[in-house]
Amino acid sequence: MERADLDLVLRVREGGSLAAAASALGVVPSVVSKRLAALEARLGQRLFERTTRRLLPTREGEAVCAHARTLLDGFAQLEAELRERQTDLQGTIRLAATFGFGRRWLAPALADFQRAHPGLRVELQLGERLPELAAEGYDGAVWLWSVPARHRADWATRRLARNQRVLVAAPAYLQAHGLPRTLHDLAQHACLCVQENEERPHTPPAATASGHWWTLRHLRDGTVHRVRVNGPLASNAGEVVRDWCLAGQGLMLRSLWDIGPQLADGTLLQVLPAYAMTDADIHWIAPWQPRTPRRVKLLVDALAARFRGEPWKQAAGA
Repeated sequence: MERADLDLVLRVREGGSLAAAASALGVVPSVVSKRLAALEARLGQRLFERTTRRLLPTREGEAVCAHARTLLDGFAQLEAELRERQTDLQGTIRLAATFGFGRRWLAPALADFQRAHPGLRVELQLGERLPELAAEGYDGAVWLWSVPARHRADWATRRLARNQRVLVAAPAYLQAHGLPRTLHDLAQHACLCVQENEERPHTPPAATASGHWWTLRHLRDGTVHRVRVNGPLASNAGEVVRDWCLAGQGLMLRSLWDIGPQLADGTLLQVLPAYAMTDADIHWIAPWQPRTPRRVKLLVDALAARFRGEPWKQAAGA
Protein backbone atom coordinates (compact mmCIF):
# COMPACT_ATOMS: atom_id res chain seq x y z
CA MET A 1 0.00 0.00 0.00
CA GLU A 2 1.17 3.49 -0.82
CA ARG A 3 0.75 6.63 1.25
CA ALA A 4 -1.95 7.88 -1.13
CA ASP A 5 -3.90 4.64 -0.55
CA LEU A 6 -3.85 5.17 3.21
CA ASP A 7 -5.09 8.72 2.79
CA LEU A 8 -7.86 7.53 0.44
CA VAL A 9 -9.14 4.93 2.88
CA LEU A 10 -9.28 7.45 5.73
CA ARG A 11 -11.07 10.05 3.60
CA VAL A 12 -13.73 7.50 2.60
CA ARG A 13 -14.23 6.39 6.21
CA GLU A 14 -14.40 9.95 7.55
CA GLY A 15 -16.69 11.21 4.79
CA GLY A 16 -18.92 8.15 4.63
CA SER A 17 -19.38 8.45 0.86
CA LEU A 18 -17.45 8.63 -2.38
CA ALA A 19 -18.67 12.17 -2.97
CA ALA A 20 -17.44 13.42 0.43
CA ALA A 21 -14.07 11.71 -0.04
CA ALA A 22 -13.75 13.15 -3.54
CA SER A 23 -14.50 16.65 -2.25
CA ALA A 24 -11.83 16.32 0.47
CA LEU A 25 -9.27 15.04 -2.05
CA GLY A 26 -10.16 17.59 -4.74
CA VAL A 27 -11.13 15.02 -7.39
CA VAL A 28 -14.38 13.73 -8.93
CA PRO A 29 -16.24 10.77 -7.32
CA SER A 30 -15.45 8.45 -10.21
CA VAL A 31 -11.72 8.77 -9.47
CA VAL A 32 -12.27 7.78 -5.85
CA SER A 33 -14.45 4.84 -6.92
CA LYS A 34 -11.82 3.51 -9.34
CA ARG A 35 -8.93 3.94 -6.87
CA LEU A 36 -10.84 2.21 -4.08
CA ALA A 37 -11.84 -0.68 -6.33
CA ALA A 38 -8.24 -1.10 -7.51
CA LEU A 39 -6.97 -1.10 -3.92
CA GLU A 40 -9.50 -3.72 -2.80
CA ALA A 41 -8.56 -5.85 -5.80
CA ARG A 42 -4.84 -5.70 -4.91
CA LEU A 43 -5.53 -6.59 -1.29
CA GLY A 44 -8.10 -9.24 -2.12
CA GLN A 45 -10.30 -7.76 0.63
CA ARG A 46 -13.43 -5.67 0.62
CA LEU A 47 -12.73 -2.62 2.77
CA PHE A 48 -16.17 -0.97 2.65
CA GLU A 49 -19.77 -2.19 2.45
CA ARG A 50 -21.86 -0.13 0.05
CA THR A 51 -25.34 0.87 1.19
CA THR A 52 -27.80 3.25 -0.45
CA ARG A 53 -26.69 6.07 1.84
CA ARG A 54 -23.22 5.39 3.19
CA LEU A 55 -20.04 3.41 2.84
CA LEU A 56 -19.34 1.50 6.06
CA PRO A 57 -15.93 -0.06 6.77
CA THR A 58 -15.71 -3.83 7.05
CA ARG A 59 -13.62 -5.44 9.79
CA GLU A 60 -10.71 -5.44 7.39
CA GLY A 61 -11.41 -1.81 6.51
CA GLU A 62 -11.38 -0.82 10.20
CA ALA A 63 -8.01 -2.54 10.63
CA VAL A 64 -6.57 -0.70 7.63
CA CYS A 65 -7.90 2.64 8.93
CA ALA A 66 -6.42 2.09 12.39
CA HIS A 67 -2.96 1.47 10.96
CA ALA A 68 -3.34 4.17 8.32
CA ARG A 69 -3.67 6.96 10.88
CA THR A 70 -0.57 5.84 12.77
CA LEU A 71 1.46 5.49 9.57
CA LEU A 72 0.39 8.85 8.17
CA ASP A 73 1.19 10.59 11.47
CA GLY A 74 4.62 8.95 11.39
CA PHE A 75 5.23 10.20 7.85
CA ALA A 76 4.27 13.74 8.88
CA GLN A 77 6.52 13.70 11.95
CA LEU A 78 9.46 12.36 9.96
CA GLU A 79 9.08 15.03 7.30
CA ALA A 80 8.82 17.78 9.92
CA GLU A 81 11.97 16.55 11.64
CA LEU A 82 13.89 16.39 8.37
CA ARG A 83 12.78 19.91 7.47
CA GLU A 84 13.98 21.17 10.83
CA ARG A 85 17.36 19.47 10.38
CA GLN A 86 17.86 21.11 7.00
CA THR A 87 17.02 24.64 8.07
CA ASP A 88 17.70 27.07 10.87
CA LEU A 89 15.37 26.92 13.84
CA GLN A 90 12.08 28.63 13.08
CA GLY A 91 8.83 29.27 14.90
CA THR A 92 7.76 30.33 18.38
CA ILE A 93 8.54 28.90 21.81
CA ARG A 94 6.12 29.87 24.60
CA LEU A 95 7.38 29.42 28.16
CA ALA A 96 6.14 30.08 31.68
CA ALA A 97 8.30 30.70 34.75
CA THR A 98 8.13 32.15 38.24
CA PHE A 99 8.78 35.89 38.57
CA GLY A 100 12.04 35.83 40.51
CA PHE A 101 13.94 33.08 38.73
CA GLY A 102 12.45 34.11 35.40
CA ARG A 103 13.75 37.67 35.67
CA ARG A 104 17.12 36.97 37.24
CA TRP A 105 18.31 33.82 35.47
CA LEU A 106 15.95 32.59 32.76
CA ALA A 107 15.41 35.82 30.81
CA PRO A 108 19.14 36.37 30.08
CA ALA A 109 19.49 32.72 29.05
CA LEU A 110 16.57 33.03 26.64
CA ALA A 111 18.00 36.21 25.15
CA ASP A 112 21.29 34.44 24.44
CA PHE A 113 19.52 31.43 22.93
CA GLN A 114 17.40 33.59 20.65
CA ARG A 115 20.46 35.57 19.58
CA ALA A 116 22.07 32.30 18.51
CA HIS A 117 18.90 31.31 16.60
CA PRO A 118 17.52 34.54 15.08
CA GLY A 119 14.73 32.73 13.26
CA LEU A 120 13.06 31.93 16.59
CA ARG A 121 10.58 33.98 18.58
CA VAL A 122 10.62 33.27 22.33
CA GLU A 123 7.70 34.35 24.54
CA LEU A 124 8.14 34.27 28.33
CA GLN A 125 5.17 34.58 30.68
CA LEU A 126 6.02 35.20 34.34
CA GLY A 127 3.66 34.37 37.19
CA GLU A 128 3.38 32.65 40.53
CA ARG A 129 0.91 29.94 39.48
CA LEU A 130 1.74 27.23 37.00
CA PRO A 131 -0.68 27.72 34.07
CA GLU A 132 -2.57 24.98 32.27
CA LEU A 133 0.31 24.52 29.87
CA ALA A 134 -1.34 22.45 27.13
CA ALA A 135 -4.70 24.25 27.23
CA GLU A 136 -3.04 27.67 27.12
CA GLY A 137 -0.61 26.83 24.33
CA TYR A 138 2.68 26.70 26.26
CA ASP A 139 5.57 24.51 25.18
CA GLY A 140 6.65 24.13 28.79
CA ALA A 141 7.66 25.86 32.01
CA VAL A 142 10.79 26.40 34.06
CA TRP A 143 9.57 25.86 37.60
CA LEU A 144 10.87 25.21 41.11
CA TRP A 145 9.31 21.80 41.69
CA SER A 146 8.99 18.57 39.75
CA VAL A 147 5.82 16.77 38.70
CA PRO A 148 4.57 14.32 41.37
CA ALA A 149 5.19 10.67 40.48
CA ARG A 150 1.49 9.89 40.06
CA HIS A 151 1.23 12.45 37.24
CA ARG A 152 4.45 11.72 35.36
CA ALA A 153 2.74 9.63 32.68
CA ASP A 154 1.02 12.83 31.51
CA TRP A 155 4.01 15.15 31.83
CA ALA A 156 7.62 15.37 30.73
CA THR A 157 9.97 16.68 33.39
CA ARG A 158 13.71 17.23 33.58
CA ARG A 159 15.82 18.68 36.37
CA LEU A 160 17.87 21.53 34.97
CA ALA A 161 19.83 22.29 38.14
CA ARG A 162 19.97 21.68 41.84
CA ASN A 163 19.09 24.49 44.22
CA GLN A 164 18.72 24.94 47.96
CA ARG A 165 16.94 27.35 50.23
CA VAL A 166 19.18 28.40 53.08
CA LEU A 167 18.69 30.31 56.31
CA VAL A 168 20.12 33.85 56.25
CA ALA A 169 20.00 37.13 58.15
CA ALA A 170 21.53 40.58 57.92
CA PRO A 171 24.54 41.28 60.19
CA ALA A 172 22.57 44.03 61.98
CA TYR A 173 19.83 41.59 62.99
CA LEU A 174 22.32 39.02 64.29
CA GLN A 175 24.19 41.68 66.26
CA ALA A 176 20.95 42.76 67.90
CA HIS A 177 19.39 39.32 68.52
CA GLY A 178 22.22 36.83 68.55
CA LEU A 179 23.08 33.89 66.32
CA PRO A 180 20.80 30.82 66.47
CA ARG A 181 22.86 27.75 67.36
CA THR A 182 20.20 25.03 66.96
CA LEU A 183 16.89 24.60 65.15
CA HIS A 184 15.11 25.03 68.48
CA ASP A 185 16.57 28.52 68.72
CA LEU A 186 14.51 29.60 65.69
CA ALA A 187 11.42 29.75 67.90
CA GLN A 188 13.01 32.74 69.69
CA HIS A 189 13.71 34.69 66.50
CA ALA A 190 11.68 36.83 64.12
CA CYS A 191 11.29 34.60 61.08
CA LEU A 192 10.19 36.24 57.85
CA CYS A 193 7.97 33.90 55.88
CA VAL A 194 6.82 33.63 52.28
CA GLN A 195 3.20 32.60 52.00
CA GLU A 196 3.28 30.29 48.97
CA ASN A 197 0.72 30.97 46.24
CA GLU A 198 1.56 27.85 44.29
CA GLU A 199 0.09 24.55 45.47
CA ARG A 200 3.06 22.26 45.98
CA PRO A 201 1.70 18.70 46.27
CA HIS A 202 4.77 17.21 47.93
CA THR A 203 5.19 19.71 50.79
CA PRO A 204 3.07 20.46 53.85
CA PRO A 205 1.18 23.75 54.07
CA ALA A 206 3.52 26.67 54.71
CA ALA A 207 1.24 28.34 57.24
CA THR A 208 -1.27 27.35 59.92
CA ALA A 209 -3.19 29.27 62.52
CA SER A 210 -0.30 28.70 64.93
CA GLY A 211 2.49 29.85 62.64
CA HIS A 212 4.57 28.76 59.67
CA TRP A 213 6.44 25.50 59.17
CA TRP A 214 9.87 25.17 57.61
CA THR A 215 10.98 21.70 56.48
CA LEU A 216 14.77 21.50 56.75
CA ARG A 217 17.15 18.70 55.87
CA HIS A 218 20.47 18.09 57.58
CA LEU A 219 22.91 18.18 54.68
CA ARG A 220 25.27 15.61 56.18
CA ASP A 221 23.06 12.88 57.66
CA GLY A 222 19.91 13.54 55.58
CA THR A 223 17.51 13.76 58.52
CA VAL A 224 14.45 15.93 57.94
CA HIS A 225 13.10 18.33 60.56
CA ARG A 226 9.86 20.29 60.58
CA VAL A 227 10.29 23.48 62.56
CA ARG A 228 7.47 25.82 63.57
CA VAL A 229 8.46 29.46 63.27
CA ASN A 230 6.78 32.81 63.82
CA GLY A 231 7.49 36.39 62.95
CA PRO A 232 5.88 39.80 62.67
CA LEU A 233 6.14 39.99 58.86
CA ALA A 234 5.02 37.67 56.05
CA SER A 235 4.25 38.18 52.36
CA ASN A 236 3.34 36.24 49.24
CA ALA A 237 6.11 38.16 47.42
CA GLY A 238 9.53 36.65 47.98
CA GLU A 239 11.31 39.85 46.97
CA VAL A 240 9.47 41.75 49.71
CA VAL A 241 10.60 39.21 52.31
CA ARG A 242 14.16 39.47 50.99
CA ASP A 243 14.10 43.25 51.35
CA TRP A 244 12.82 42.99 54.93
CA CYS A 245 15.65 40.59 55.72
CA LEU A 246 18.23 42.94 54.19
CA ALA A 247 16.83 45.72 56.38
CA GLY A 248 17.51 43.64 59.51
CA GLN A 249 13.90 42.70 60.28
CA GLY A 250 14.54 38.99 60.85
CA LEU A 251 15.70 35.62 59.52
CA MET A 252 14.48 34.16 56.24
CA LEU A 253 14.67 30.95 54.22
CA ARG A 254 15.63 31.86 50.65
CA SER A 255 16.89 30.19 47.47
CA LEU A 256 20.59 30.46 46.70
CA TRP A 257 19.78 31.64 43.16
CA ASP A 258 18.14 34.74 44.67
CA ILE A 259 20.69 35.77 47.29
CA GLY A 260 24.06 34.70 45.87
CA PRO A 261 25.42 38.26 45.49
CA GLN A 262 24.33 39.27 49.00
CA LEU A 263 26.04 36.23 50.51
CA ALA A 264 29.18 37.00 48.51
CA ASP A 265 29.46 40.63 49.69
CA GLY A 266 28.42 39.94 53.30
CA THR A 267 25.13 41.85 53.12
CA LEU A 268 23.52 38.61 54.24
CA LEU A 269 25.07 35.90 56.40
CA GLN A 270 24.10 32.22 56.36
CA VAL A 271 22.99 30.79 59.69
CA LEU A 272 22.70 27.12 60.68
CA PRO A 273 24.60 26.17 57.49
CA ALA A 274 24.22 22.45 58.20
CA TYR A 275 20.52 22.74 57.27
CA ALA A 276 18.69 23.66 54.08
CA MET A 277 15.39 23.17 52.32
CA THR A 278 16.24 20.92 49.37
CA ASP A 279 12.91 20.90 47.51
CA ALA A 280 13.63 23.91 45.29
CA ASP A 281 15.50 22.38 42.35
CA ILE A 282 14.98 23.99 38.94
CA HIS A 283 12.88 21.82 36.60
CA TRP A 284 11.62 21.83 33.03
CA ILE A 285 7.95 20.78 32.98
CA ALA A 286 5.90 20.15 29.82
CA PRO A 287 2.81 18.20 28.79
CA TRP A 288 3.83 14.81 27.42
CA GLN A 289 3.80 14.47 23.63
CA PRO A 290 5.15 11.72 21.36
CA ARG A 291 7.65 14.06 19.71
CA THR A 292 9.14 17.22 21.15
CA PRO A 293 9.82 19.91 18.51
CA ARG A 294 13.52 20.24 17.83
CA ARG A 295 13.56 23.94 18.74
CA VAL A 296 12.16 23.10 22.19
CA LYS A 297 14.52 20.17 22.73
CA LEU A 298 17.54 22.33 21.86
CA LEU A 299 16.35 25.07 24.22
CA VAL A 300 15.97 22.64 27.13
CA ASP A 301 19.44 21.23 26.42
CA ALA A 302 20.85 24.77 26.37
CA LEU A 303 19.21 25.65 29.68
CA ALA A 304 20.46 22.44 31.30
CA ALA A 305 24.01 23.21 30.14
CA ARG A 306 23.80 26.80 31.35
CA PHE A 307 22.41 26.01 34.81
CA ARG A 308 24.16 22.69 35.45
CA GLY A 309 27.03 24.44 37.20
CA GLU A 310 24.63 26.23 39.58
CA PRO A 311 25.94 29.73 38.77
CA TRP A 312 24.12 31.11 41.84
CA LYS A 313 26.59 29.17 44.00
CA GLN A 314 29.48 30.81 42.19
CA ALA A 315 27.87 34.19 42.81
CA ALA A 316 27.64 33.32 46.51
CA GLY A 317 31.26 32.18 46.61
CA ALA A 318 30.12 28.71 47.67
